[in-house]
Amino acid sequence: MDKELVIVFVKNAQLGKVKTRLAKTISDKAALEVYSELVKVTENALKFLDTDIQIYFSKHLENSNWNGFSKAIQQGEDLGERMYNAFQNGFSEGYGRIVLIGSDLPDISEKYIRLALEKLKENDTVFGPAEDGGYYLVGLSKMQDCIFKNKPWSQTQLLKETLNELKQKNISFTTLETLNDIDTFEDLTASTWYRNNNALQEKIKQTHD
Repeated sequence: MDKELVIVFVKNAQLGKVKTRLAKTISDKAALEVYSELVKVTENALKFLDTDIQIYFSKHLENSNWNGFSKAIQQGEDLGERMYNAFQNGFSEGYGRIVLIGSDLPDISEKYIRLALEKLKENDTVFGPAEDGGYYLVGLSKMQDCIFKNKPWSQTQLLKETLNELKQKNISFTTLETLNDIDTFEDLTASTWYRNNNALQEKIKQTHD
């Protein structure tokens, strides 16, 4: 099947509920500012894609945001189950290649999403490795249950264990460029995106004044 889908997992932007590790250093309000800016980066990455896009919210639908996109609510007890259910829904709707991304990556762009979809024409799976050992993107050309079950979510060995299992099961995979997501203050200050965003730096500074 040639139908392609991009799924975006977003968190409802609520004070104290986003970027909680980062918030311990810069405050809940500042962390919310950072997340809101990262969402804008994600929106820009989607602007010119000619594929179907579905936005999956963490808790409830938001009518005021992500206008023009199909919207749903993530279902499941952990990240693996929530991703599994989203992919399952996509494949049941007739999509042949599906890519899922989060909404907190400063360097995500249309280029990576298009490349992932292209790689799925010759591979069962594709991953965008994150510097912390996880992944910022996962794509499938058909459902692979093992990716989402019994995995060390939020641990440094997540991608390594996932790829080792795919090798054992002879499931083909490929990877994209490694990028850094923003989980801690160190991640933030190391990011070129943040260092070039004077307005965001000023907002964060104001929360400490």
